[in-house]
Amino acid sequence: MGEEHIHDIQASADVIERRLGISRREFTQFCAATATTLGLGAGSDVAIAKAVEKARRPSVIWLHFQECTGCSESLLRAEHPTLEKLILDTISLDYHETLMVAAGHQAEAARKTAMKENKGKYVLVVEGAIPTKDNGIYCKVGGHTAVDIVKECAADAAAVIAIGSCASWGGMPSTDPNPTGASGVAQVLGKPVVTIPGCPPNPYNFLATVVHFLTFGSLPAVDKLGRPTFAYGRIIHEHCERRAHFDAGRFALEFGDDGHRKGYCLYKLGCKGPETYANCSTIGFGDVGESNWPVACGHPCIGCSEQGVGFTKPIHTVAQLRGMMPPASYPNVVEQQGKTSFAAAAALAAIAGAAAGATAMMTKNLGKTGTAQSQPAREE
Repeated sequence: MGEEHIHDIQASADVIERRLGISRREFTQFCAATATTLGLGAGSDVAIAKAVEKARRPSVIWLHFQECTGCSESLLRAEHPTLEKLILDTISLDYHETLMVAAGHQAEAARKTAMKENKGKYVLVVEGAIPTKDNGIYCKVGGHTAVDIVKECAADAAAVIAIGSCASWGGMPSTDPNPTGASGVAQVLGKPVVTIPGCPPNPYNFLATVVHFLTFGSLPAVDKLGRPTFAYGRIIHEHCERRAHFDAGRFALEFGDDGHRKGYCLYKLGCKGPETYANCSTIGFGDVGESNWPVACGHPCIGCSEQGVGFTKPIHTVAQLRGMMPPASYPNVVEQQGKTSFAAAAALAAIAGAAAGATAMMTKNLGKTGTAQSQPAREE
C-alpha cells in the first residue's frame, strides 16, 4: 500500500473521527471490509472513505408494509461502526415509521416533502410484502393502500431496494393460500429492483449495497432476481463449516444424537443450504462471531432467502442438491422397509426354485457335452 493511499485513508478517517466519534482504525477497517465484501479492486477503500466523508447525504424513504420489522431490527444491530454513528449520519432517513418521531399527518407530510425536495435523487427502501388482492385493501397507511404508496414513491426514486424476503418476493405472507395476495416490490412495480432477501437479511448486505451507491452513484451487479451477486452469488452449502462432514458422509440423523452433538452435517435433517443462495455461512449475524447463524447453532437452514424454498418446503424435507451429490453409498435417514404378501412370497419361491432347477440341468448338460467332445468318435 503506497504512502499516498495511506494518507488519503487517514485524512478521511480524521474527518469521520471528529464527526461521528469513531476511531480511525474502526473507520479504516470498515472501508476495507466493505470493499472486500463487494469484491472491488485495490484502492476502492479510498473511494469509499471519500464518499462517506464528502458525499451529500442522500434522502432515504423507508416504507413498511406486510412485515414484522425484523429487517429494521437487524439493521439497527449492525456494528463497526454502529448504525446511528455512520449510516444515520451518512444518509438522511427522512421517513421510517418505526424510527421517526413524527406520526400521523406530520409523518406523511415528511414523506411528501422529502419526495418533492429530492425528486429523482432519493433512495426508496421497501420492507414487507405488498397485498394486491381486493385492490390492496389489506394494508393501508394514511388512508392509502400499499400498492398506491409504493408506486407513488418509486416513480421519482433514484434507486429502489427491497429489503427482506417479504419485499423481495412475498416471503412468509405469500405462503399458500396467500389470502391477501402478498407480492414482492418488483412484481407490483412491474420492473426490476435490487432485492436483499432473508428473514431477516444480514444487515451488511444492505449496508454494502448502500455504500456502493454512495461511492459510485450506481447499485452493485445483481443476478436475474435482482440480488447483489457479492452476497447471493453462491449457495450457502459451498462455504458451510459443516461441508467437510457432508463430503465425508457424516450426518446428524436426529436432533441431539451423537452426530448432531459432534457438529455433523445437517443435510438429512432438512438443511436447505444446498439449494439456497446467500452468504450466511461467511458473514455472521450480530457481531458475536462468524458462527452465529442457524446451521452453526445446530438448526438446519430453512432457505428463508430463497423463493420456492423458504416458507414453502417443510423444514424436515431433504434439500434438492445443486451442483453436488453425496456418494450413493450414503444410507437414507430411514431405510424403506418393503412388505410382501403370502401369495407374492409363494410365487417368488416358485420362480426361484424353477430357476435353480434350470441352472442345475444346464450345468449337467454342459458337463455331458464337454465329455462327449473330449472323446474320439467311435467306429461302427
